[in-house]
Amino acid sequence: MNINLQVNDVCQQISKDLMLTNGYNAIGFSQGAQFLRAVAQRCPNPPMLNLISIGGQHQGVFGMPKCLYSSHKWCEYMRLVLNKEAYSKWVQDTLVQAEYWHDPIKESDYIKGSNFLADINNEHVINTNYRENLLKLKNFIMVMFTNDTIVVPKESEWFAFYSPGQDKEIMPLEHSVLYLTDRLGLKVLEESGRLHFLSVPGNHLQFSEEWFLNEIVNKYLK
Repeated sequence: MNINLQVNDVCQQISKDLMLTNGYNAIGFSQGAQFLRAVAQRCPNPPMLNLISIGGQHQGVFGMPKCLYSSHKWCEYMRLVLNKEAYSKWVQDTLVQAEYWHDPIKESDYIKGSNFLADINNEHVINTNYRENLLKLKNFIMVMFTNDTIVVPKESEWFAFYSPGQDKEIMPLEHSVLYLTDRLGLKVLEESGRLHFLSVPGNHLQFSEEWFLNEIVNKYLK
């Protein structure tokens, strides 16, 4: 299902949930993190209080996760489709992963053709509501897995990505146009102590209950 339709559906559900009237905390695992960020930016009522991104890909991905059976025809087919046709309308409408596929070598194609990620990152046009709504968060916590082999590049989990035009060098968030122009409010969040960068020395989504309780629950959810 198209991510934008999923987000719209979630927005309708939470708007009708009386238990969430005074606000709620959101924890997104992997791609669920950028989906929930879209909810925060597009649907400010009821208010999202804390957004916790665990392994989310906020600048997208440019590489396939390890395929358990790398020679499987569907794995190879998906690689081919994403590399060649990621920004065609039929792929964007039908393949969720394509909606946050970010090709730094064809940056203009990504900005023009991405129907989800480029929108919520304010790369199509500047949607001031997206910025204002994200700034309403009490905290935006981003967790990166330092040995991640699923998310390529793993630094996307901290809102960093490849420098435009190549896929080797990582540009830190604070050097990016997104941050320097502050089109999402991330600079304001960081300067006000509300943007947090956490790391876990494991592969994708591998963390202990003890870490989760100490670093997430006790610090941000109590």
